[in-house]
Amino acid sequence: MPPQVAGIPGPPPSPVQSTWVMYRSQIEIALALLAYMMFLIGSVTVLRANPDASWRYAVAVVPVLPAALVVFLFVRRLAQTDELQKRIHTESFAFALGGTALLTFTYGFLEGAGMPHLNWTFILPLIAVLWGIGTAFFTFRYR
Repeated sequence: MPPQVAGIPGPPPSPVQSTWVMYRSQIEIALALLAYMMFLIGSVTVLRANPDASWRYAVAVVPVLPAALVVFLFVRRLAQTDELQKRIHTESFAFALGGTALLTFTYGFLEGAGMPHLNWTFILPLIAVLWGIGTAFFTFRYR
């Protein structure tokens, strides 16, 4: 018989977290990404208006500050997850790292055969896309 039916009180209800606590890290990461996009647009705009300025290198790296904040917040959030989520993200990252290595090496060889040169800024989105694919795959695998 369940404990409640036998007259024995059941376990105490688990506390419900508020919406802010539940979604805090997602909100922080979204705000940091928004700051990154704003700094990136501002940096590009200032650089296009002042292509020969002596301070252009400093302005060019300004978007790295909010990008570093995104990385910090993401790592902090990952440290707060349970063991299964850590395993899923570790395997997803390994998949993304290996997939990115194979794709960039392959395209490097294709560039040598005449394909157009691609900018390095495409590598991070490639890692993110492969990480997302890996996360979906490994989450499904461990269900």
